[in-house]
Amino acid sequence: MSAKRKNSNPISHDPETPPEITDEWVSEADLYHGEKLVRRGRPKLQHPRELLSLRLPPKVIERWRATGPGWQTRMANVLEKSAPKSR
Repeated sequence: MSAKRKNSNPISHDPETPPEITDEWVSEADLYHGEKLVRRGRPKLQHPRELLSLRLPPKVIERWRATGPGWQTRMANVLEKSAPKSR
């Protein structure tokens, strides 16, 4: 995600002054077991979604967007339910 987190604090008000090293700052640093970096955050999905380029009429997209946040997920659910049965 490229957006700035709402509760992130600036590192320093003065670019010439280095940040103070606190216990909290150290606890958020990278964690290594030996030479292996331990990844934090959301685990990898077993079945991640795939990127697909699809051309749709503008009115269809407008109607889905008008349903509010989460419209892409709702659209995917409708497509999944209406997908043809495999032979």
